[in-house]
Amino acid sequence: MRLKYTRGVTENPLPPCPECAGAYTYEMGALLVCPECGHEWPHASGESDGSGGAAEERVIKDAVGNVLADGDTVTVVKGLKVKGSPSGIKAGTKVRNIRLVEGVDGHDIDCRIEGFGPMQLKSSVVRKV
Repeated sequence: MRLKYTRGVTENPLPPCPECAGAYTYEMGALLVCPECGHEWPHASGESDGSGGAAEERVIKDAVGNVLADGDTVTVVKGLKVKGSPSGIKAGTKVRNIRLVEGVDGHDIDCRIEGFGPMQLKSSVVRKV
């Protein structure tokens, strides 16, 4: 984040909080955060540049290169450890009705796995059925 200094006063180039109009917003990954009220919202400046259309055309591929879409059924290609679970997700576990999202840290698949509940997966650990 770059701050602009003018006559000893720091101007924040980020938009104010839409909830409380606080001026002290900051970036945290892909989100903007207001420290005054705790509200988080997506950073919209990249979309106003015209790159928003490119984000919608983003292609997500599975471990073998197949293009994934919302509602697809995939299988996990390698065993995954799950925090808080004695047994992880085994290779070959089928996941139905996935949803592609702008995930954090490469986790771009939002899904619900039977026996584990809702979670996010990386597209590099699944294969389209």
